[in-house]
Amino acid sequence: MMKERRQFGLWSSPITPASLAEGRRLDGVAWDSDGQTLVWLEGRSGRGVLVAATGDDAPRDLTADLSVRAEVGYGGGDFTVHGGWVYFVVHKTGRIYRQPLSGGGATAITPAFGQAAAPVVSPDGRWLAYVHHDDPHDRIAVVDAAGKGWPQILTAGRDFYLQPRWSADGKQFSWIGWDHPNMPWDGTRLYLADVIEGDGLPRLSNVRQIAGGDDVAIFQPEFTRDGRFLVYVSDETGWGRLAAQELATGQARWLTPEGVEFGMPAWVQDMRTYAICADGRTLVAAGNQNGRHRLQVLDIVETGKADAIDDLAGYGDVSSIAASPAGAKFAFIASGPKTPPRVVTHDLQTNQTHVLARSAGETVPAASLADCQAITWDTAGGSEAHGLLYRPASEEFEGTGRPPLIVLIHGGPTSQVRAGWRAEAQFFATRGYAVLLVNYRGSTGYGRDYMLRLRGNWGICDVEDAVSGMRHLADADEIDGQRTVIMGGSAGGFTVLQTMVVEPEAFTAGISLYGVANQFSLASDTHKFESRYLDSMLGPLPEAAAVYRERSPVFHAAKIRRPLAVFQGGIDTVVPKDQAESIVEALRRNGTPHIYHVYDDEGHGWRKRETIEHFYRAVEEFLKRHVIFA
Repeated sequence: MMKERRQFGLWSSPITPASLAEGRRLDGVAWDSDGQTLVWLEGRSGRGVLVAATGDDAPRDLTADLSVRAEVGYGGGDFTVHGGWVYFVVHKTGRIYRQPLSGGGATAITPAFGQAAAPVVSPDGRWLAYVHHDDPHDRIAVVDAAGKGWPQILTAGRDFYLQPRWSADGKQFSWIGWDHPNMPWDGTRLYLADVIEGDGLPRLSNVRQIAGGDDVAIFQPEFTRDGRFLVYVSDETGWGRLAAQELATGQARWLTPEGVEFGMPAWVQDMRTYAICADGRTLVAAGNQNGRHRLQVLDIVETGKADAIDDLAGYGDVSSIAASPAGAKFAFIASGPKTPPRVVTHDLQTNQTHVLARSAGETVPAASLADCQAITWDTAGGSEAHGLLYRPASEEFEGTGRPPLIVLIHGGPTSQVRAGWRAEAQFFATRGYAVLLVNYRGSTGYGRDYMLRLRGNWGICDVEDAVSGMRHLADADEIDGQRTVIMGGSAGGFTVLQTMVVEPEAFTAGISLYGVANQFSLASDTHKFESRYLDSMLGPLPEAAAVYRERSPVFHAAKIRRPLAVFQGGIDTVVPKDQAESIVEALRRNGTPHIYHVYDDEGHGWRKRETIEHFYRAVEEFLKRHVIFA
């Protein structure tokens, strides 16, 4: 079929704002202890709903009336499953509830005090440990699994806690802790303790640090079933590598080589990049290279033996890996450049793969969607930067000339965009835009040294790499250098604003979602988790006050001359609304073309259908007016 020639950026797309608004978030998976029932969490227009599937039965909703969502820091660690019960945190209450999988109502087992997250049940089903936050205090607490008694503190004394774990026999307990000013990717400590039971709740003794430190980040500890090893991810050698420590001797050995990243920045609780299978020696892990996850099977005992799972190679972004306690099956959430997120199971013995849930209808043909390509380019300082490039894609249209470019900046800033489903990238690419997702210096996934380059350089490396990435594509004649847009949210929104301040002629227009405008306000008003983050990104206050002023776009907003779209959540506590208001007021004073939308019932990101649909419609109208028809 002959394709119609139409200007890039004006193609009709099968991906509509309404279709994006109807999508579901898939946030976590967990098996019941019998290995028969899998539970996952779906986000539906601002509500968190637990869904269960047993055998070949159709999936069913578990929590019709209660919204499931943990809110320690940025969230995560919303639920767990054990012994025929699901344990979950209810949104806004911070309480843990339990509910039988076989049917029946939910009962609260923790009091309405602070916020709970990352519940884990002891192997005998008697106790439930969890991370607890009551500003300004964090700890790991324990309660009886039926909620008949009052919780007690299991361990405290660190500023933050992450990923509590019981050993298979219940006699040992492990967790991660760290203190300000570190973030969990800067340096954390892995602790191991003996569990003492007597009258009342269990307690810990012989607490000792077994890995990590101020400059070594530990991620996701897991006990092997025979109790011989504690497996974890450590970036001690410069890459997040899997290690197995023999508990009897304290000797640790690497399971994976350098050059492949198995850790992730722990922005939320209960992130999982690997799982130990039921046989106790096989491990399934997602290794990250060049922005793409690849699933592989490793042998914990025979170090160095690893096999790729070729049948799952189409998934470029994998999370929440969970192994069934029985058999050789594991579950995970995964997506690809052309595949929206799914809940998937795979059996290592039969090689059978099943999709249990989809975040979207997947009605758009693959030929109508854009694939992505990992690219690198030289930065302004001669270093190398990384990114993923989506070229325009359509079954119906071909463009004339060169396509306009959207440069997308990820949040964090310590984070990475991977080769999974990116709804915004497909929204633009299927309309005839090229899209560059920038993993600027300071992003994760390329080794610790690459991540550390943003220390003291936030607002410099990210800005330089966004601009040089755009110019690299323009010099290669891949895009129309006169029609370029920079877009990002949160920390990415800051990069948008800062770029438009220090490189005011670089981009045709900008789009900022809840972007940081005032670094002083961010340091003083943000939540505990990030309250010392800027010590490493910019420097400690008051010594670095001049740097904070230099890299606060609000003080230099008069330099912004190109059109800017600003979007903000009205109840955002991470980047409060006054940051957006200050930028918009400056734009008004200066007569800078702009649009401004506040979504009153949204926080740090969009969750509601009506918000998502309105946002994409507003963005499309803004781009037509200020980029395509400018």
